[in-house]
Amino acid sequence: MPDFLNQWTTTIQPLLAEWGVKALGAIVVLLVGWTVARSFRRAVNRVLERSPVDATLAPFLSGLVYFATTAFVILAALSLINVPVTSFIAVLGAVGLAIALAFQSTLSNFASGVLILTLRPFGVGDFVDAGGTAGTVKAVGVFQTTLATPDNVRIIVPNSRIAGETIRNFSANPTRRIDLVVGVSYDDDLDVAMSTIRQVLSEDARVLADPIAVVAVNEMADSSINFVVRPWVPSPDYWDTRWDLTKALKERLEAAGCSIPYPQRDVHLFQTGATGSTT
Repeated sequence: MPDFLNQWTTTIQPLLAEWGVKALGAIVVLLVGWTVARSFRRAVNRVLERSPVDATLAPFLSGLVYFATTAFVILAALSLINVPVTSFIAVLGAVGLAIALAFQSTLSNFASGVLILTLRPFGVGDFVDAGGTAGTVKAVGVFQTTLATPDNVRIIVPNSRIAGETIRNFSANPTRRIDLVVGVSYDDDLDVAMSTIRQVLSEDARVLADPIAVVAVNEMADSSINFVVRPWVPSPDYWDTRWDLTKALKERLEAAGCSIPYPQRDVHLFQTGATGSTT
């Protein structure tokens, strides 16, 4: 047998057999791992679609599971062919740390967006005061939330600012209370004023019977006796009812003989000195 055949038989062929088996095992691990990763992604996506998690977040979380599983499979395949994966993990960790430091604010917005989409403190169409901005929610994204102010100005608020501050959702509850202050003159009959206010409230179909509206004398102010008027209405009718009640209360109280006093101030004149001048 020629020398090169002897060398092939004694040296190269065993190496090929050994590495061929390892390479075949790595390929099998990759194929099976990718199949499992895709199955995990579909399963997670189905679970999230049936859960209360926002639909915007479901594809992202399922994709995150897929890529994490795929990365684990690749590392497992490399280890089968004796590639030192420890160095790869160290490099990936260093790169991940550098990226995290460079995109700290972006990652903060992202984490806040995941929190908002998971907890859902508000939804599209709600009127909220969030991140120092009041408006109607138009879109909730992973990094930012889009609001439209009452005068239809679009405002984009970073999610980290929303998650880090108090959120007031005016649309979350089905009912809201209107708080009005109505002043009448000190010379007016308070019983007539109170009965007139209650009649105005009872005639408005939007004012709820339960909880019962509060009408009470609140204070003796500088120029008027002030009533607090606190009816409950459905949340969508809040502003229309508030405006209509303000107009109706003014007109009906005047028709009942009550006056809406202007701020008044008494001025006292005194004579001083021999000339009779006044101050």
